[in-house]
Amino acid sequence: MYTNTLTYLREHGVQSPDIGLILGSGLGDMVEEMTNAIKIKYEDIPDFPTSTVEGHEGRLVYGELAGKKVIALQGRFHYYEGYDLETVTYPIRIFNQLGVKTLILTNAAGGVNEEFKPGDLMVITDHLNLTGENPLIGSNKPEGPRFVDMSQTYSHQGQTLLYQAASELGYHLQKGVYTWFTGPSYETPAEIRAVRTLGGDAVGMSTVPEAIVGRHCEMEIIGISCITNYAAGMQEHLNHEEVVTISQIVKPKFKALLNKLIEKIGNEANLG
Repeated sequence: MYTNTLTYLREHGVQSPDIGLILGSGLGDMVEEMTNAIKIKYEDIPDFPTSTVEGHEGRLVYGELAGKKVIALQGRFHYYEGYDLETVTYPIRIFNQLGVKTLILTNAAGGVNEEFKPGDLMVITDHLNLTGENPLIGSNKPEGPRFVDMSQTYSHQGQTLLYQAASELGYHLQKGVYTWFTGPSYETPAEIRAVRTLGGDAVGMSTVPEAIVGRHCEMEIIGISCITNYAAGMQEHLNHEEVVTISQIVKPKFKALLNKLIEKIGNEANLG
C-alpha cells in the first residue's frame, strides 16, 4: 500500500534516513539548516496528503542535519482538516518503511500549567488523548502488534538527551503532559480546567496520533512543544496569528535545540 510513495521518494534521492522530524506551526524553516537538501512538494508525491494550514509550507525535505540523515515534514496533517487518522499518520508509516528509528515531533501548544508562559519550550513526557479517536482502529497493520504498549510513549533516553542539549545551550526547558483535542475550535475555559485537573500541562490539535503510530512502528519518540499562548480562560482571546508570531520569536532557540539534540541522537546506540 506504500509502493507508489516509496518508489517516488527513492527515485528522487530519499534513501535510508536516520531521523524523522515533524515541524509544527511556524517552525517549518528549520529545514533551511539542512545541507544537500532535497525538497518535494506534498502534491507531487503519489498518495500523499496536502497541508491546508497557514504557517505550514507543505513540503517533504530530506538532507543532512548535524551530520545525520533527516527526513522532515515542513507542515503536518491534522484530523480537523477533514482527513481520517490513517491519512494523518500516513507519513509516519512512510518514515518507518524508509528506515526511520527515531521520530521527533514538534508542535505549537497552549499552556495549561500556570507556571508556563508563551515562548517556553516543553519536553513532552506523556500525553492525554481526550478525543475518543485512535489511528490504530481498524485492521492491524503488519508493522506492529494489535495492542500497543503506551507505557513509555516518549523515550526516556530521548528526554535525557533533550535536557543535556538544553543545558549545553544554557536553555531552561519545561516538561509536562500534552493533551490532544481535535480542533479546529480552541478549547473552552471549562475544558482547560478539566485538563488541568486531569494532569495536562499543554493542549494542542496534533502530535498524539503520530506518536501512537510511531510506537506501533516501534520508533523512539521525542516530543517538544512550543508554548505559544495561555490556554482558554487564562488570556482574553485566542487566535492562530499569535501562535505563528510566538513560534517565529522562539524559532532560533528551537532550531539550536533541535540541532544539538540530533547531534546527540546520532551518538547514542539506542537512538537513531
